[in-house]
Amino acid sequence: MSGTETRLVPEPETGPAAPPTAADFLAVNRGGGLFTETFDQRLGAVFALTAYRLGLPPTALTAANLVLGVATSVAVVLTAGPVAAGHLPAWLVGVLAFLIWHVAYALDCADGQLARVAGSGSAAGARVDVLVDVAVQISLVAAVGAVAVAQRPSTPVWLVAVFASSWMVNLVTSVMAKEGTNESLVTSSSLPVRIVKLIRDYGAMLLLIGLVLAAWPAGMIWVMVLFALVNCLFLAASIAAAGRASLR
Repeated sequence: MSGTETRLVPEPETGPAAPPTAADFLAVNRGGGLFTETFDQRLGAVFALTAYRLGLPPTALTAANLVLGVATSVAVVLTAGPVAAGHLPAWLVGVLAFLIWHVAYALDCADGQLARVAGSGSAAGARVDVLVDVAVQISLVAAVGAVAVAQRPSTPVWLVAVFASSWMVNLVTSVMAKEGTNESLVTSSSLPVRIVKLIRDYGAMLLLIGLVLAAWPAGMIWVMVLFALVNCLFLAASIAAAGRASLR
């Protein structure tokens, strides 16, 4: 035997892992813009923590997002006529729609946080998340168009079509971002740049739509004009930037 005695040093005892907090869920969020990070991701962390404690899977939050988001849009479509006729207060519809749309969006933020912290994510769950995003945003576009036409029956059909089709740019870039294949055209993270980027922050979009729905529903046509222009310009700039990159 060697003169050197080998001693086994016992590993220090460790207690049970501390349960995650809302901060742990917030720490794994994937951004989404200044407004989304400030409000919706934080509310999403609370929802994710609650679901974790209740033992709910991420898909349960995704399903809740689908039900709340689509149901709210359907309610806005159904009340567009009565609001335009003055039979229903616009502020009531606008405030309720804004609040419930944001709860739905926070649930969309929460399902990913829950999956990452709990380690319960799956390829199938990710596909469901994307498909639900598509369904909810299609319903939102339908609600905006319905309000604009109810308030101004002379709204051009081509404008509604351009608005609806160009909104798909948001969906495509959102899916690309989740897959890691989308790069920001402006990479600066300074506050002025992030403020400018609010126009493409889904949380800020919901805020604008909710405010117009509540305070000036007749102005919804200008919301369509704004987002159609922004999305078309963003698409053109993205094509140009990707084209240049592919030629290098």
